[in-house]
Amino acid sequence: MTTSYYSPISYQVPPSEDGWLLKTILQKRMDVSRKLLSRLKMTDQGIMLNGERVYISVRVAAGDTVEIRMEQETSEDIMPQPIPFEILYEDEHLLVVNKAAGIIVHPTHGHYTDTLANGVVYYWAQKSEQFRFRPVHRLDQETSGVLVIAKNPYSHQHISEQMIAGTVDKRYNAWVHGVPAAPSGDIDGPIDRDPAEPHRRIVTPEGYPSLTRYEVKEVYPGAAKVELKLESGRTHQIRVHMGSIGCPLIGDGMYRHPLYAKGVPAGVPQAQIAEEQAQPKRVVELDGAESAQLKRIMELDASIPRQALHAVRLSFQHPVLRTELVFEAPLPPDLALLQERLQRDAARK
Repeated sequence: MTTSYYSPISYQVPPSEDGWLLKTILQKRMDVSRKLLSRLKMTDQGIMLNGERVYISVRVAAGDTVEIRMEQETSEDIMPQPIPFEILYEDEHLLVVNKAAGIIVHPTHGHYTDTLANGVVYYWAQKSEQFRFRPVHRLDQETSGVLVIAKNPYSHQHISEQMIAGTVDKRYNAWVHGVPAAPSGDIDGPIDRDPAEPHRRIVTPEGYPSLTRYEVKEVYPGAAKVELKLESGRTHQIRVHMGSIGCPLIGDGMYRHPLYAKGVPAGVPQAQIAEEQAQPKRVVELDGAESAQLKRIMELDASIPRQALHAVRLSFQHPVLRTELVFEAPLPPDLALLQERLQRDAARK
């Protein structure tokens, strides 16, 4: 059986590296990980020096061309489906998309179809291309915005290492209830699972270190638009951190404003509250400022069917070209409408 390879990734040895071990070139100059190096050594054309297969213990000379070739792969466990998605950038190493809200990135137990992965695999198949679906990072199902998919293990390794090193710049826009106390700041709160509800996360001293930087961009009546930069990548990090400072995301059904737990606004039928909160046992009626605040919160939550969170910008170094890449995803219609509504509210105030 003939092995098919992706296009080679090449490196020309400069005079200053004359006599170096090939292994050193691969690890120190081409940044090939130990795991990938082991895989390349097992294939006929995985590691080539001037067009010939060699041992990595040989020494190179100035002007030599070192090439690595990775075997073509497919995601045989992902069923192709014609699911549309927006492409922001694509080359032989990367696919960058603007993920829509409501779509899961990768198949999970009990949810094997209708994911972004199904659509991407179908898209590649239509072009007679073979790649394994390798998302470098994830976005929650109801979060929209920039998502990077690596087309080979080398690209995945390089961008993942940049994320670990903190050199990938991930920016989000969020619309939240209330206004943070300071116009900008850091939310440094360890995050872990909620023992009472393991599908939720909470800020807890026993959690994993988590840091979110925020800056208030616009202020509205009872709400704000914030830009956030993640310095760590915990599950639900932005949603949990913003809730921890009293500014949960608008439309977030999992991490709701704490006023929902206190009672119901004055004059609002209990049946409506039960529908909004799915907790009909609460019968305490709020009045005054809290009542008006909760009414406003309920109105905003009802105006959008998902958390108001968008991965607006992502920048990192291209794994092969080593140039800086910057991607921005335009606001989807639901968030654009929410922002327009909030801006109108602010103008009327």
